[in-house]
Amino acid sequence: MWHLGRLCAFDLETTGVDVEADRIVTAAALALGGGEDGEGHEWLADPGIDIPAEATTVHGITTERARADGGPAETVVDQVAGFLAVQVRDAVPVVGHNVPYDLTLLDRECRRYELPTLCDRIGETPLYVIDTRVLDTHALPYRRRPSKGQGARQLITLAQVYGLSWDEGAAHGCAYDALVAARVAYRIGQLAHMPRADWPEAIQTARRPRFHELGGLDLAELHSAQITWAADQAAGLEEHFRKTDPGAVVDRSWPLRPWVETITEGALA
Repeated sequence: MWHLGRLCAFDLETTGVDVEADRIVTAAALALGGGEDGEGHEWLADPGIDIPAEATTVHGITTERARADGGPAETVVDQVAGFLAVQVRDAVPVVGHNVPYDLTLLDRECRRYELPTLCDRIGETPLYVIDTRVLDTHALPYRRRPSKGQGARQLITLAQVYGLSWDEGAAHGCAYDALVAARVAYRIGQLAHMPRADWPEAIQTARRPRFHELGGLDLAELHSAQITWAADQAAGLEEHFRKTDPGAVVDRSWPLRPWVETITEGALA
């Protein structure tokens, strides 16, 4: 069962939301589960640029703190990619929430500093990913926003849906968010492999749950399924956006946006 093996929970906090141009501020990679002791690593980087106030509001790291306490960005990026590569080569899947953001930004950071990317480092070893946003959207496709200020697929919402604790003071720290994503993945895996009669009432009464489609898959099969599900979800989101913006485009790639040198090389300056 894919949720019972070793997992590598991964999350970044950054200078912004543009994967082609923004920088890593903090990173966490936590190897856990599978009957082995946990191994966790956290990094604070000096991104080499000012951290916008909007980003500091989210993760709490100021430019001054990053410059005083952060490691050189190139060193941090190399260490993060190196740790993930070790896990992937050991057949450990990378787990996170909205993983394409984190993996793509890490890829661009490696290219910025002319370091081997994660894909370079693992060679022919398959990269398996478990994305809680994709799994949750597929398993429970019909969910309204809990409130005007809280999205239906935010990590806090998933914690609430799957009966997990949530510490708002620790949230948006990359280690905490990575750990919660791993717990959500584990809970989804449990539900996928148990009889429907044993589900919590809130899950049983949800509209058209599809947890059974996640059960009985190995990691390769789950990864392949997520490629399809993520593309379908992006297409649906694009259709929704086009009701108000006819030119809206939602990227369908998963779990990593392809590198297009002619478009993105200027962002790496």
